[in-house]
Amino acid sequence: MTPPRPERRPGASLITFLAMAFAVVGLTGILATYAAPLPLARALREEALVDDALASGRGNEIDALAARLAKDDEARFGGAVVVDHGADLPARAAALRAALRRTMTAEADAAAWRLRFLIIVATIAGALFGAALMGARRR
Repeated sequence: MTPPRPERRPGASLITFLAMAFAVVGLTGILATYAAPLPLARALREEALVDDALASGRGNEIDALAARLAKDDEARFGGAVVVDHGADLPARAAALRAALRRTMTAEADAAAWRLRFLIIVATIAGALFGAALMGARRR
């Protein structure tokens, strides 16, 4: 009769490796905290440019910002920003601010979706990797 085998416990290196699989998920979340506020920061910077142009009466800068935003929105979202160039300067600035906010909202939604997807993929990959390691260790 053979003596029963003692139960083997996972080694310290396996536990450390599994902890690192979870650390990758945490680092992915930290990356998300840096990427998430970028659309808001861009919109605030562009709104400050609109405010400066409005305060100094430079309508050509507002028109140039509107043209650039329209070009970017057409390329990214398929819709163009419409600013009435015949309107007075405060009305053009208000229309541009509204367009900037719409663009910022769309960019923030897209970035949030991508970041959630990245975190989900990293979590699943870490869990599968950890499960594979634990299963390989049992054999």
